[in-house]
Amino acid sequence: MCRWLAYTGEPLRPATLILDAQHSVVAMSQNSPLGAETVNGDGFGFGWYPADAGRTDAAGPRHPFVFRSIEPAWNDQNLREISRAVVSPLFFAHVRAAAGPPIQQTNCHPFRHDGWLFMHNGAIAQFGLIKRDLTLAVDPALYPLIQGTTDSEVLFHLALTYGLADDPIAAVGAAIRRVEELGHAAGVRFPMQGTLAVSDGKTLWAFRYSSQGRSRTLFHSADVPTLRAMYPGAERLSLFGDHAQVVVSEPLNELPGVFHEVGESTVAVLDPDGYHHRDFLPA
Repeated sequence: MCRWLAYTGEPLRPATLILDAQHSVVAMSQNSPLGAETVNGDGFGFGWYPADAGRTDAAGPRHPFVFRSIEPAWNDQNLREISRAVVSPLFFAHVRAAAGPPIQQTNCHPFRHDGWLFMHNGAIAQFGLIKRDLTLAVDPALYPLIQGTTDSEVLFHLALTYGLADDPIAAVGAAIRRVEELGHAAGVRFPMQGTLAVSDGKTLWAFRYSSQGRSRTLFHSADVPTLRAMYPGAERLSLFGDHAQVVVSEPLNELPGVFHEVGESTVAVLDPDGYHHRDFLPA
């Protein structure tokens, strides 16, 4: 369906991962060996929290900025310029393979609301059967903010409706359970599929879940000090601070031990204390 990457840690030029990694996000847009589709050329998006602006408190930046385009990521010079000019402590990148909703800018991820970013790789199966009921479950105050036609954007606004700002894990769980309830009632055996990421600019939550228990792939990086000990001659590691963490659809390189798979029905939480995970919607 799509491929995505999320970074959090010391401020970094996003091009370091979006463009320059061995298997960068742009490379994934052209060739994604672990993806449902090999090519993800139906648009892209880049969302970031700036390192030097938009702060609401000493804890970190809160207001994200978004650049989205229907161009293939490999063919967009603006993405190259922006990702090399920006410095960010937390950013999202997403390349899209359209599964049904049309190719238009408002259907490109990530989606934004206030201080939140959201992106999704996967699909709500037979979305058209339950689209009306799902959309009607969105808070009426949020409904006018839905700009596109994707299942992912509706899922984001459902999570906002169910209290994303107060408890992201519970809110995403409630949104997915609503999808499953309506899907099962409509005769859809496995309504939910995918991995998704959400952030408030300080913490990153990355979810891997599907109704079938066969979710899209998701990996997180090992901590940088450990990697420096494993690969003392790897000059590229000098680009990253000790707290740098990446969650990504596919490993960015082929070095053993650099990326670890996130388990099924798991939410990975990346915050200033590091990486930890917990079960998510266990059967």
